[in-house]
Amino acid sequence: MSYIRLGLHKWSNVNKQFLVALLSGVVVGFVTAYVILSPAILLVALGDPHTSQEMESASGPSIDPGVHRHDEEFHQMENSTVADLMFKKVRILCWIMTGPSNHEKRARHVKATWGKRCNKLIFMSSQKDDSLPAVALPVGEGRNNLWGKTKEAFKYVYHNHMHEADWFLKADDDTYVILENLRYMLLPYRSTDSIYFGCKFKPYVKQGYMSGGAGYVLSKEAVRKFVELGLNSTKCSKSNSGAEDVEMGKCLEAVEVKAGDSRDSVGRGRFFPFVPEHHLIPGHVKKSFWYWQYIYYESKEGMDCCSDNAVSFHYVTPNQMYVLEYLIYHLRPYGISYQVEMPPELVEEHEKNKMTSL
Repeated sequence: MSYIRLGLHKWSNVNKQFLVALLSGVVVGFVTAYVILSPAILLVALGDPHTSQEMESASGPSIDPGVHRHDEEFHQMENSTVADLMFKKVRILCWIMTGPSNHEKRARHVKATWGKRCNKLIFMSSQKDDSLPAVALPVGEGRNNLWGKTKEAFKYVYHNHMHEADWFLKADDDTYVILENLRYMLLPYRSTDSIYFGCKFKPYVKQGYMSGGAGYVLSKEAVRKFVELGLNSTKCSKSNSGAEDVEMGKCLEAVEVKAGDSRDSVGRGRFFPFVPEHHLIPGHVKKSFWYWQYIYYESKEGMDCCSDNAVSFHYVTPNQMYVLEYLIYHLRPYGISYQVEMPPELVEEHEKNKMTSL
């Protein structure tokens, strides 16, 4: 019997060693696969990413989607008079934060979609690319250099393009912006106002600061103060590192640029740090997530989350950019139309145009 017990004990030890080895192998294999494939896995699991890491593997279509051809009869009901007037009156320079590895993956898809509605479009990188065009800034790549890159980008704009726009938008290469809504929001303001707008967060800066990912727009006067009074003094951080949007907020507050309120007339937000789904579907962004502690104004979930004139969404994959482009600018429910009233800020210019055309 003792031999039998000894044999069973040895077999038990073998089984334990086998199970330990098996479990170890499974764990190691899972961790290895996660490290290598995690961005792709997360994109599939979550549907829509809400961190930069989850966006790493996102790239656009390898085949050019082409241009949407208008059905002339269907589009006769469209009237772009107001949008055309705003394009001339509220000139916006868009500069896009990107990098060499994303020129083809993301940047060119910004150019093919919403970027074409900017009055001026520039991509800020560390490598020149005439096809975009991309400017080679004297700053290295990586998240630790985003603040340095932002400073250099605005300095470049200040020295080369200030005369070409009234407002200056900074956005990432995974941000989608509806320029007509941005111009409409900016109409009541003057470019000589010391102000900037975006998705306002509340920690770290007394007056709040704007989310970098959702994009933020500075008046011409705000850019001037940022470069002349901020970057040429000790009021703003000299380091290249630090959270870009927080450092920007601190710097602009120090040079007395106001953090504006971008909400619509019923208090709904216009700039969003995530894709529409994350704001439209209750519970998608868990209440324990940092967003709810950061957002400056009360933010709702569900269909009433977002303004009818929303301006931007973040963590938008290149494929989603084409989807948004189609849904916003081409898909129309037949039989439904709406009239756009001429904003008072455009009436005088509209009358001048009518007189000129006579």
